[in-house]
Amino acid sequence: MGFLDVIANKKTDKFVQLLIEQADVTVEGLRLLETCILQPDGTSVEQIKEKEYEADEIRRVLIDELHNTFITPFDREDIFNLSLNVDDMLDYALTTIQEMELLSIDADVHLQEMIGLIRQEAEELAMAMRRLTANPRVAGQHAQRAKKLESEVEDIYRRAIADLFTKAKDFKPLMIMLRRREVYRHVANMSDKANAAADVVGMVVMKLT
Repeated sequence: MGFLDVIANKKTDKFVQLLIEQADVTVEGLRLLETCILQPDGTSVEQIKEKEYEADEIRRVLIDELHNTFITPFDREDIFNLSLNVDDMLDYALTTIQEMELLSIDADVHLQEMIGLIRQEAEELAMAMRRLTANPRVAGQHAQRAKKLESEVEDIYRRAIADLFTKAKDFKPLMIMLRRREVYRHVANMSDKANAAADVVGMVVMKLT
């Protein structure tokens, strides 16, 4: 644990700590996805499923604590929505790797770039969680970086879809295109959830400062 984390932890309550834990597991899951799409070994789905289950358990504890606690560090709805959007990121990560295997879709350059950027989004959100209580403005800066990364993912997504339609000249490539577009869509949705989480962080920062 670094010096900045020690400072932040002095003011970290159980809800923020649970959000940090959930965000950290999400980062681990996205890093795993980034590796698995390049080096599939037959266990990729199960590995990411384990991370998704681990994050789900943290969220279940967080929701239970929300039911049992009257006073929270910031609005209950913001805690709930922040956790929900981060949770959805791993859900889409799992769906992505499942459909890549099911539909026999390899990781082209567009997928590699998008997932790499989404992994960075997850890292920025994890940093935002760590700074949320002690340094909310810094948390807001991390959230803004996550939103900027989402814009980059959206640009790549549009280029990827354009490339697919350009290459589809007959029926067989068309079917492959439709399968690949489905995977692209899940990845884009994953980034949208990171953007939504960043929006909640921005709202929390506005209320705290």
